Amino acid sequence: MTGTNEKTTQIVGVEAMDDLIGLFGVFDENLRVIEEETGTRIAATEEGIRIEGGEEMTALTATVLEKMLDMQRRGEPINRSRIRYAVDLAREGNAELISQIMGDVVAMTSRGRQVRCKTLGQKRYVQALREHELVFGVGPAGTGKTYLAVAMAVLAFKNKEVDRIILTRPAVEAGEKLGFLPGDLQTKVDPYLRPLYDALQDFLGVETYRSLTERGAIEVAPLAYMRGRTLNSAYIILDEAQNCSIEQMKMFLTRFGEGSRVVVTGDITQIDLPRERRSGLVHALEVLEGDCRGQRPQKKEASLPQHRPVYRPAVAGRPVCTECAGCAGLPFAAQV
Repeated sequence: MTGTNEKTTQIVGVEAMDDLIGLFGVFDENLRVIEEETGTRIAATEEGIRIEGGEEMTALTATVLEKMLDMQRRGEPINRSRIRYAVDLAREGNAELISQIMGDVVAMTSRGRQVRCKTLGQKRYVQALREHELVFGVGPAGTGKTYLAVAMAVLAFKNKEVDRIILTRPAVEAGEKLGFLPGDLQTKVDPYLRPLYDALQDFLGVETYRSLTERGAIEVAPLAYMRGRTLNSAYIILDEAQNCSIEQMKMFLTRFGEGSRVVVTGDITQIDLPRERRSGLVHALEVLEGDCRGQRPQKKEASLPQHRPVYRPAVAGRPVCTECAGCAGLPFAAQV
């Protein structure tokens, strides 16, 4: 069997039949997903799980099944989306990361649900949040940028690493004008910060969230109200940062003080600013990209804090250095 397309058979050993029930899923739905993704045929036998197919895909399927069985024995959930991603990782030669990514519990919700990383990008994002004071999370909608940032903020607060959580975002409407909103400041900014509220209530529970808000341990404020403040011992999340102007971004990045951690999240494909105004997030990423190449910004007005740890997407598929002479330790970049 020298060719990768030659038919072959491989057996994956199983310790108990209960493992197969959870792995195969209802009506073998998980099994069907693996067969569709790899082009192999899988069946349960007395010897174990029998795999038939091309040599390369059979070996890949066996690796994925072994990793899924390990997760099953540890009590971790197995579903179709996880299996598809595990197959993708194995295709890319990252099979050893399957258990590492999917087994890492980031946080627990107020109802006891475990929050885990679902992709390699999320794993790297969470690692950056754990290790660095300033993190930029840039990626498309639905990739978990805000939710994971809130999870890490709540975890830091519970561990007494910070004294308060501060949430902010620019008050820019998406496409339509809502006009003047009634009520006090809290009421006016509520519609803009609803995703952050939902995430906080998910991790803290409604009553705890309300209690912490009344005590001032959780603060919600428009970005415009950040000017002139120095925020010490706080976990600060700037959401929808693509709608910040350059001036707002520079102002925000100089607000955090001793013992604080800052997360800036945004999607540079969903900018709602007028065409004549440039996104502060795009500008910040360009400045940091120049830093990583050992180049200084051309304009004085572009002088953002230099050599800060940053998490940002790779540019045009080019790997970004982890430790070059120009940035002295800026972490790697990857998509969320």
